[in-house]
Amino acid sequence: MPAKDDYAIVLDFLHSGRPGDRKAEPIAQAVGEKYLNLLELAIKDGVQLKSGDRVYIGSDKRDQVQYIRSRIDYRDLTNFAKGNMEDVLIALLGTDEARFVDFFNKAGPVTTRMHSLELLPGVGKKHMWEIIKVRRERPFDSFDDLRKRVTMLPDPKKIVVKRIVEELENKDGHRLFVSMGGAQ
Repeated sequence: MPAKDDYAIVLDFLHSGRPGDRKAEPIAQAVGEKYLNLLELAIKDGVQLKSGDRVYIGSDKRDQVQYIRSRIDYRDLTNFAKGNMEDVLIALLGTDEARFVDFFNKAGPVTTRMHSLELLPGVGKKHMWEIIKVRRERPFDSFDDLRKRVTMLPDPKKIVVKRIVEELENKDGHRLFVSMGGAQ
């Protein structure tokens, strides 16, 4: 069974829906909180949302969301939603930091010639080997710990955010963070 989120974070709210839609209904473009899938949500009449709002999309009674219209591709996002993506993802990483830091603790090879750490923007062979060496001493417990113990590593939070956006854009076909699960 495909992975389904119970909550999503709003990237953009369109009061009258998308231009050209047959039915003018309020919609929100959102990213799933856990599996990071992009969704288009039909919003109940009278509900006003803004970027960064957390909405319930699970199978129980929904207060704000009428139904999930569909999963969408990155290219289907409005420019406003794309512009808010980084801030929303940084906030999301802050609420579940251990999960993303754990990636650095457990990441392994993708192929015999490539390690999953190398798929992260700004991480090459030198950083990869240093992360592996340092995590053997003891696992990382936060992004700050990672940054302090691995010399010259760019901001790990921003590295993860950039990688998530690359996955949403479907740049290389590899998935480290975004679920490849089915429709909601």
